[in-house]
Amino acid sequence: MADLAHSRLLTVEDLACLPPDEDRWELVGGELVREPPPGGEHGGISVAIAARMFDFVREHRLGRVFGEAGYLLASDPDTVRGPDASFVSSERLSTAVWRGPYLAGSPDLAVEVMSAGNTQQEIAQKVGDYLAAGARAVWVIDPRRETVTIHCYDRVSVTLGLGETLDGGDYLPGFRLPVSEIFETE
Repeated sequence: MADLAHSRLLTVEDLACLPPDEDRWELVGGELVREPPPGGEHGGISVAIAARMFDFVREHRLGRVFGEAGYLLASDPDTVRGPDASFVSSERLSTAVWRGPYLAGSPDLAVEVMSAGNTQQEIAQKVGDYLAAGARAVWVIDPRRETVTIHCYDRVSVTLGLGETLDGGDYLPGFRLPVSEIFETE
C-alpha cells in the first residue's frame, strides 16, 4: 500500500478498492492515513454511545445512527473520514448522495473516541474536517480524562466532565446522557 499511497493523490474510489488488512484507513487530502484498530476501551465507549444514540434516534424517528461509517467530506483532493459513531438526520438522508460506499457530505453529528496514540493535532484536524464539510457538531470523547468536548460550527467548544450531562442540542433534540454513563464498564 505504501507504493500506491506515495505515487499520486488517491480518490474515494481508490480507498474503496484497498485490500483488507489489519488497519483501518482514512483519506485526507488524497493521502492515506493509517488508523490502527481501536483497543477494547475505545470499542466499548464507541458502542456505548452509539447504542444510546441509536435507541433515542429510533424512538423519535430522527434519522439514522451509524458506527464507523465513511463520509466523503471533501473532493479534489478527496477526504474520507470514518467517525466512531455518527448521526444523520432524516432531512439529510432524504437528499443524501452516495459515492461508492461513502456518504458524500458530513453527518449532522460525528463522534470521535480518542485512542492512546491520537495527538491533539490529529483530533483537531478531524474536527475541522467534519465542521468544514457541514457537521453541526463533533463530540470528542477522551477516555483518559473521562471528558467529552463538544465542538459546534457556531459556538465555542465546551468540555464536560463526569458530573455533567451531554445534551444533543438542536442537532439531536431531546437527547441527554450523563457523561459518567459513557465511561461505565459494566
